[in-house]
Amino acid sequence: MLEARSLYKSFGSIEAVKDLSFSLEKGTVLGFLGPNGAGKSTTMRMLTGFLTPTKGTALIQGFDVQIDALKARRCMGYLPEGAPLYLEMTVQQFLLFIARIRNIPRAELATRLGEALERLSLTDVAGQTIETLSKGYRRRVGIAQALIHDPAVLILDEPTDGLDPNQKRDVRQLIRNMADDKLIIVSTHILGEVSALCNRVMIIAGGELKADNSPVGLLQTSRYYQAVTLRADNPQSVATELSNLPEAAQVELKDHELTIFPRKGAKLLPLVTKLAEQQQWNVQSLRLEEGRLDDVFRRVTTEAAQ
Repeated sequence: MLEARSLYKSFGSIEAVKDLSFSLEKGTVLGFLGPNGAGKSTTMRMLTGFLTPTKGTALIQGFDVQIDALKARRCMGYLPEGAPLYLEMTVQQFLLFIARIRNIPRAELATRLGEALERLSLTDVAGQTIETLSKGYRRRVGIAQALIHDPAVLILDEPTDGLDPNQKRDVRQLIRNMADDKLIIVSTHILGEVSALCNRVMIIAGGELKADNSPVGLLQTSRYYQAVTLRADNPQSVATELSNLPEAAQVELKDHELTIFPRKGAKLLPLVTKLAEQQQWNVQSLRLEEGRLDDVFRRVTTEAAQ
């Protein structure tokens, strides 16, 4: 449904995106990650046709974003960073304006508008001017305009920015509900959002693609994968005992929690549990680590900066 072909973008001497290539299929919810200045927004602007690549191109459902720009844009919905809106319009006026631009048939306008308002919980503010809305409501209006024409490809730049916890939960559920029959790209700084929503993750740093995997696959590259973390009385003494396990590569004490990192292939959890019972430690918590996405993100982006 979407293919990036050697995308490259420079601004003078600054190389924002360098030879970026990938393809995405229907049913993919991609978490597009990277530190500030990594090239995420520049990439999304090139994919959506809002920014012309210096070299390379992208195809949306087979339409080149440069040669067949209008056809490509008809296939997608885009929520840009900041979600520019016409503040003097009411929510209903703005969404109807977008629907007409999208050439939604007149007979379908009322239905599409009602669905968009309901999906984003905007019905109660439909008659208010956008300038009177909070940041969270404005963000929801921005998402509604990206969805109103039911696009096959949806590109969302920080979709939950400014939303309260309940609103974030609702938007995440909305994305899950749409995931089966669309391709959705979500750029976010909230790593927990990636684990909750995405079935593929790409990390970009310095304008280059540094990691491309499933969330589970990325977690398995974390140094915390299959580690054991526990909280117990007398942590220094406990750490000494755990360090004597042949299967333990390293033991770290941080914030009153001990993390035991395994040697390659070792299964630490039953060994730590058995030792705790033998030594009669007063253990308050004990868990097997699945890996930590923030650890992977930090490692990948730090290595890229070196």
